[in-house]
Amino acid sequence: MHFLKLILRNALRHKLRTFLTVLGIVVAILSFGLLQSIVQAWYSGAAAAAPTRLITRNAISLTFPLPLFYRAKIKAVDGVKSVAIANWFGGVYQDARNFFPQFAVDAVPYFAAYPEFIVPPDDFAAFLRDRKGAIVGRRLAEQYGFKVGDTVPLKGQIFPGTWEFTVRGIYDGRETRTDTATFFFHWQYLNERMQKTAPGRANQVGVFVVDIEDPDRSAEISEQIDAVFRNSTAETRTETEQAFQLGFVAMSGAIVTAIRIVSFVVIAIILAVMANTMAMTARERMSEYATLKALGFPPGYVGWLIVGESLAIALIGAAIGVALSFPVGAWFASQVGAMFPVFEVSRETVLAQFACAAAVGLLAAVLPVRRAAKVNIVEGLRAIG
Repeated sequence: MHFLKLILRNALRHKLRTFLTVLGIVVAILSFGLLQSIVQAWYSGAAAAAPTRLITRNAISLTFPLPLFYRAKIKAVDGVKSVAIANWFGGVYQDARNFFPQFAVDAVPYFAAYPEFIVPPDDFAAFLRDRKGAIVGRRLAEQYGFKVGDTVPLKGQIFPGTWEFTVRGIYDGRETRTDTATFFFHWQYLNERMQKTAPGRANQVGVFVVDIEDPDRSAEISEQIDAVFRNSTAETRTETEQAFQLGFVAMSGAIVTAIRIVSFVVIAIILAVMANTMAMTARERMSEYATLKALGFPPGYVGWLIVGESLAIALIGAAIGVALSFPVGAWFASQVGAMFPVFEVSRETVLAQFACAAAVGLLAAVLPVRRAAKVNIVEGLRAIG
C-alpha cells in the first residue's frame, strides 16, 4: 500500500504534465477503440452468419439474376431443408443520402431461415396478409421514426417507379450483434409489378438462401447445387453465408487495412509522448534515485517506482478512454445509420484498449529504468540543485 501511495504521489508531482499526458492517452485509447469497432462492424455480417445457411447466386456476378424455377431444383438436392428468395431492391427513401438495405423476400421460408430476427406473431401475421406490407428492423425504425401502420414510399433505382409499403411489424435481434437495420417486403409484390411493367425481368431472383440440415456437409451440398446448373445459361455459385459476406468485405479490403494501420499509428504516437514524459521525469529525479541507492534501496526498487508511475498514468488514461468509448460509440452509431447495421464496442476491443495502454506504460518506462538503475551515486548526488 505504501508503495502504491508513493507511485501516485510521484505521478501527481507535476500535475499539469500528468494531466496532459493522461489526456493524450484518453484521446489515443478512445480513437483506437472506435477504429477497431469500425473494423469489427465491417465484419459483423460474416460474424453473424449461420453455418447452416448457404447463398446461391449467379456465377458471373450478383448483378445477374437467376431464374425462379431454380428454387425447385435446389430444394431437391439431398441435405437441403428449405430455399428462400431474396432480391436487393436498392430504393431511396425521401433523399439519396437515406441509405438502408431493402430486400424483397418470400416471407415464410426466409424468416424461418433467420430465427435471429424476432417478429411479434400478430405483426408477422398482418405482414403476411398485406401484399404491400413490410417488416423493418428496430434500429431502422428508431432512426427514421417508422411505426407500425406507417406508409413508407421508396423510389426505385434498380426497379423504377415509386413503391409504397405499409409497416406491419418491427423485428428485434436475438443478440446484440444481430442486424436490425434492414427493410423487408414481399418478393411476390415485386414480381407481380415486374410482370406488368417489365415482363422480361419477372420471375428473376437475386439470390437463393439455402437452409441445410448438416453444416458439416456445406461444401458437399454447395458442389451438388452448382453441379445441377453446370453448363446451363445461368450457372451458379454456392457458398456459405460467411464466405458470401466476406466477399463484400474483400471489396473494401484496402480501406479496412488502412483503418487498422491508423489505429496502431495512434498508439505509436502516444507511446512517443509517454516515453518523453517519463524521460523528463527520470531526468529530473536522478538525485533522488541516487539518494535511494545510497540509503540501500536496490536498483530494482527504483526501477519499479518508474514502471509503476508509467503504468498508473497509462491505465488511468485507458480507464477514462474506455469509459468514454461506449457513449461516443453509441453517438457514432446513430450518425452513420445503416452504413454499419451492427456497431458496438465489444469486450475484445476493451481488452485490446487496456492491453495497448499497458504496453505503452511498460515500453515508455524501459529507457528511464535503465538510466536510473545505472546512475552513479556520487554523480547523482552532485546533480542536486
